[in-house]
Amino acid sequence: MLKAAIVLLLVATLVSLFSGLFFLVKDEGHTSRVLTALFVRVSLTAMTVALIAWGFYSGQLQPGFGA
Repeated sequence: MLKAAIVLLLVATLVSLFSGLFFLVKDEGHTSRVLTALFVRVSLTAMTVALIAWGFYSGQLQPGFGA
């Protein structure tokens, strides 16, 4: 369940990244939609990092180097 939430947040971050790019090209920087997309992207990334940290802390995620 935790891994699915992490993947979902990563996909949402990518969607926010491309929507910010779209707004930057379409609006040519004259509106605040680019800043809103940046805020959403930073928030989603912070939640992703927090979930990963929680997963390691709680033992639900294990490092799998070379597995």
